[in-house]
Amino acid sequence: MSWWTLSPLECVSALLSIGSVWLSMKRRLSAWPVTILASLLYGEFFREIHLYSDMLLQVVFAVCGVYGWVKWQLGLQSEGTLVVRRMQPLFLSISLAAGMAMTVALAVGMQHWTNAALPWLDAALTAFSLVGTVWEAQQYMANWTLWIAVDLTYIVEYAWKQAYVTAVLSAIFVVMAIFGLHDWRAARAEQEDRVAAG
Repeated sequence: MSWWTLSPLECVSALLSIGSVWLSMKRRLSAWPVTILASLLYGEFFREIHLYSDMLLQVVFAVCGVYGWVKWQLGLQSEGTLVVRRMQPLFLSISLAAGMAMTVALAVGMQHWTNAALPWLDAALTAFSLVGTVWEAQQYMANWTLWIAVDLTYIVEYAWKQAYVTAVLSAIFVVMAIFGLHDWRAARAEQEDRVAAG
């Protein structure tokens, strides 16, 4: 695939993904249905370019989108804003260990049963993207830090696969994640100030 033969499916998926991340930055419940649609479309795109771990990840993202939608609905405060939470060290350790275990299992499977390009890198990005999605659904501020690291690495993978729109999208996601982290930190500080004020 080259710049002059861009995939319309990739372009539509990218635009929807930008919309879903922006809505998530702003802690809008509508982030999740947009995420579900973007994930399903991207899943088909990744199938077409043989990034099977990413394809499977998009299916999982769609399922997580339903979970996140419900979780955020339950996490809304009485005035309609989303509670931003800090992660406990034990949950952080368990999450990172799960991400590493998923990486190994997925990479070995993809190497053995498919013609996947970059099976280890693809598996690691898939596993830790799933961890980031769970953190986001749980309203943990740390999700943005993880997304910055994951999306920086995705830029390299997608550029290597000549999925240039998606590589640029990942770069946009890095910038958006930086702003998301800033916005969620500010929201968390406001929450803590309200609690301190009693």
